[in-house]
Amino acid sequence: MNDVAQTALAATSHGSDMSLMGLFWQAGFVVKFVMLGLLAASVWTWAIIFDKAARYGRFRRQLNQFENTFWSGQSLEELYHTLSDRKTSGMGALFVAAMREWKKSFEKGARSPIGLQTRIEKAMDVTMAREMEGLESRLGFLATVGSAAPFIGLFGTVVGIMTSFQSIAASEQTSLAVVAPGIAEALLATAIGLVAAIPAVIAYNKLSADAGKLGGRLEAFADEFSAILSRQIDEKIPAR
Repeated sequence: MNDVAQTALAATSHGSDMSLMGLFWQAGFVVKFVMLGLLAASVWTWAIIFDKAARYGRFRRQLNQFENTFWSGQSLEELYHTLSDRKTSGMGALFVAAMREWKKSFEKGARSPIGLQTRIEKAMDVTMAREMEGLESRLGFLATVGSAAPFIGLFGTVVGIMTSFQSIAASEQTSLAVVAPGIAEALLATAIGLVAAIPAVIAYNKLSADAGKLGGRLEAFADEFSAILSRQIDEKIPAR
């Protein structure tokens, strides 16, 4: 290697910042855009994780509190008057929806026990669907990040490596000191993609399982309460 090549190689190796911030600032526009997008997705992913964890905790406590109140022996009318005047969720929302349909039907002179039972079950089904929609909201974003982030990072890596090879061909230098910075910049995009994807996948699986368990508790209460109302309907509206 002649003196000119040695001087250029030394300047290249000393001028390359191999820190994470240095690699980011040295990356091309497309690779920077990919990295920033993945970092934004990662921040939003963690925001969703913390929000869902707190919300599921509150929801679980509300279910426990309502179950204790419901099975304490308090009359259904008293519990309905207590809950109907305030915003409720979970089992409380199912209870209020069923009782509201119950009272409306009897105020209008319900005569068919089968029709009343069907309307009550429909009211609880609609309310349960709304509650599950709230529990499962934004989980799709976690699934999308978990599946797409590695490929987006890989796209940034491919673009970065192509750019590095073009620079190597233009400089006619193939030593490790010349190649390494460009390759490191490109691989950083894949690393950020994995950093965004791994927590998203783990959180999606965990939160989906938690949402399923909470939904199962809602369904169990809906079935139990429907059976209670069915017995009372038979007492108030004898079958003909």
